[in-house]
Amino acid sequence: QVQLVESGGGLVQAGGSLRLSCAASGRTFSSYAMGWFRQAPGKEREFVAAISWSGGSTYYADSVKGRFTISRDNAKNTVYLQMNSLKPEDTAVYYCAADRVWAADRPSRAIERYDYWGQGTQVTVSS
Repeated sequence: QVQLVESGGGLVQAGGSLRLSCAASGRTFSSYAMGWFRQAPGKEREFVAAISWSGGSTYYADSVKGRFTISRDNAKNTVYLQMNSLKPEDTAVYYCAADRVWAADRPSRAIERYDYWGQGTQVTVSS
């Protein structure tokens, strides 16, 4: 059983920064891609960013490209999401997720590719 625990959410003013962390346990973390998704009230969960098992490949949603950075530390079994220049429209619950495919060549944007999810952390950006 894989456990993912997010932290680092909070309330920030527009233009500010936050760094989310996701600590993983229960599976060989370094062999799986990881992703960040978010869900705003009344909206579907959407892709934010993903990183390959090695950290060599990253993908971003167009809405966050240039502002957010995903990274991972396999020695600490942790994936991060650095969020800069935050906007009110970034307000959502942010979830980390683990890919179901072992050592996939590319991380995926598809929500159905991820089989383990954290409980989420709230990010609120005030205008």
